Amino acid sequence: MLVSQFYTAAPEQASERAMASYALLDSLHIPYQRIEHDKAETMAVCAAVSDALGVRICKNLFLCNRQQTAFYLLTMPEDKPFHTKDLSHQIGSSRLSFAPAEKMEELLGCSPGSASVLGLKNDVGHQVRLLMDREVHDAEWFACHPCDNTGSLKFKTADLLEKFLPHVGHACEIVEL
Repeated sequence: MLVSQFYTAAPEQASERAMASYALLDSLHIPYQRIEHDKAETMAVCAAVSDALGVRICKNLFLCNRQQTAFYLLTMPEDKPFHTKDLSHQIGSSRLSFAPAEKMEELLGCSPGSASVLGLKNDVGHQVRLLMDREVHDAEWFACHPCDNTGSLKFKTADLLEKFLPHVGHACEIVEL
C-alpha cells in the first residue's frame, strides 16, 4: 500500500468532500497531520494507515433503527468488536442495523467506507446522534478520514470535542463497547 509523507496543510487537490473537511478544520484553527494513501476499503488497510499515522484510526459505523427514523454515527477503535445488542441497550434503541448508503450520503455527505465524524458538518438538521466509545473519547489523538477514504488525518481529541463538535452543533454520547 502506498502512503505519502506527513503534511500539515490541506492538499492543493483532493475531492470536494475532503477539501471541505480541511477548510473547516483550518477555519476552526485545528492543527492536523494528514497522509494520502490508496483507498482504504478494509480494516486491514486501515490498520496500515494507523501504523503510518502513529495513532489508531477510528472505525465509524453509520447505523439506524429498524424504522430508519433515528440515525447514529458510532466512532470506535478499529480493532474493537461491535455487538448491536450491547449498544442498543445503552442508547435505548432496539434493532439497530447499518443505515442505507443513500442516507449516509444525504445526512453525512459520505460514501460507504468514508464515514467520518467530520461528515457531521453536513448534518445541518441534526438528525444523526454521535456515539463515541469511551476509549476513543479519552484518547489524546483522534484519527479519521476527511470524508474521503484516500486520505487520513489526526488531530487532538480535545479539538474535536471542544471546537469541531460545538461548531457543527453536535454533542457526543459516550458508550462502552
